[in-house]
Amino acid sequence: MSADNEDYLVLEKQLCFSLYSASHRLVRSYRLLLEPLDLTYPQYLAMLVLWQQPQLNVKELGEQLYLDSGTLTPLLKRLETKGLVSRTRSQQDERVVQISLTAQGKALKAQASHIPMTIFQQSGLPLEQLLELKQSCDLLFKQLEAL
Repeated sequence: MSADNEDYLVLEKQLCFSLYSASHRLVRSYRLLLEPLDLTYPQYLAMLVLWQQPQLNVKELGEQLYLDSGTLTPLLKRLETKGLVSRTRSQQDERVVQISLTAQGKALKAQASHIPMTIFQQSGLPLEQLLELKQSCDLLFKQLEAL
């Protein structure tokens, strides 16, 4: 291994650490905003999808969130216990679990509507820079997913 390569084995030069640190801090900011809504960050992500598509199955939700059913099932059970979603087995295929927003789940959207703007303001970054950052992260994900 050459000296040039060793120069990159420094924590501060690691892209993964920068992404991890920023992500950790960002999720922490979300957590503070979600606490009054009694939602965890993963539950919020599921609700974001359901607010766009009020009825879908667990597999479809998992595909959008990049989560497997083993991770989603306990999350959805908690949302159901809170009265935000209902889970029913498909009549066509018992293995398929349909997720639907309840009236309470739909109403929660209005209570959460301030969150994106609050996070934007907390970032202190211009909108253009945040959009570029999101595009770069999306591209990085896509490139790594293709491996």
